[in-house]
Amino acid sequence: MTTESVFTGLKVLDASTFIAAPAAATMLSDFGADVIKIEPPGMGDPQRRLSSVPPSPRAQANYGWHLANRNKRGMVIDLKSPAATEILKRLVEWADVVITNFPHGTREKLHLGYDEVAGWNPRVVYADITGFGDAGPDAGQPGFDLTAYWSRSGLLASTRDTGAPPTVPVWGSGDYTTAIAIYAAIATALYHRERTGQGANVGTSLLATGVWATGTLVAGALAGGTPFELHDRNVPVNALTNPYQTADGRWIMLATSSMHWPGVTRAIGHPELIEDPRFADIEGFVENAAVLSELLDAEFRSQPFAHWQDALTRERVTYSLIQTPEEAAQDPQLRANDIVVPLEGVSGLAETISSPVNIRGVPKVPAKRAPDLGEHNDEILAELGFGPAEIAELRAQGAIPGSTEAEGPR
Repeated sequence: MTTESVFTGLKVLDASTFIAAPAAATMLSDFGADVIKIEPPGMGDPQRRLSSVPPSPRAQANYGWHLANRNKRGMVIDLKSPAATEILKRLVEWADVVITNFPHGTREKLHLGYDEVAGWNPRVVYADITGFGDAGPDAGQPGFDLTAYWSRSGLLASTRDTGAPPTVPVWGSGDYTTAIAIYAAIATALYHRERTGQGANVGTSLLATGVWATGTLVAGALAGGTPFELHDRNVPVNALTNPYQTADGRWIMLATSSMHWPGVTRAIGHPELIEDPRFADIEGFVENAAVLSELLDAEFRSQPFAHWQDALTRERVTYSLIQTPEEAAQDPQLRANDIVVPLEGVSGLAETISSPVNIRGVPKVPAKRAPDLGEHNDEILAELGFGPAEIAELRAQGAIPGSTEAEGPR
């Protein structure tokens, strides 16, 4: 049974690689869009191999591929072949949305530049992602989330403790954030088309979303603000927003304020601290942050996490256990809210992660495995009007692989 959703009937051509742009197409597929992903011959999209590259967790299933490419149909097309242009043209004419992340210059050589695509289909919503934007001295530079999103934006320099060198953040995290931005741009453009009948050219960059994520600090810099030093958990700016370790070695993130200080004092069993003049106002909390941090350190180290879970929850003090990804994967809150959902058709992988956009009362399409390399070539070519003889000729000219050549990493 087919699940009807918001984008049922919407046709999307995913002509992109790696994570951010394909994940945006996946978000559209979650709401019913028919997404055709095209890949180059040989090994296909490099993301097919990403789950096997350290430090990705080792697993039997190609979990990263299915996370960013579920619910799609897959084709292998050699866009460098002159004979492939007619296939691409028919795909663009078929599509409501075309998504790409090929660099400027390369996309034009592959007939994926906006002007040519819009010439074939004036109503198309053309969406692209770049590393550093369309203009400026670095517009042509390649960018990954570790470089353009994390490093260039100021985010990575700010997410470390004082004295610690920069670290390598969770790779792909900037890509999945950027996917939400391009998904929003596409949805906005579709609304624009609904009102005007006109297509649109939309896009974002890893740099733009990275700066948006660092917005408080970058906006503060624009205002000429004086930055605080990097965080030092032993001498924090605010001891009430700080990580603390419990007696059983767990870490919690306390994220509260002076307004909730009475509840904190009761939770730690020292209600008399409410009368302590050192913590009578915000200035006192700032001036005595190191003292308070030492006090809280000693208290939190005196009891296991289960004790603090009860005490802090009872006083409605905002905190969280700092979970590992493995613990997060088993967190019942994720399944209660359909953050983790069943995945159909993948050996060794029964579940995947749903996109974070939800419309209450409107179902998402059940998650099904991502396509094998070139799995739907003949099916889609037939839908586009190519007959068996034409398909055979396309193979002979190298525009598409032979029936056995399409098999590759899954």
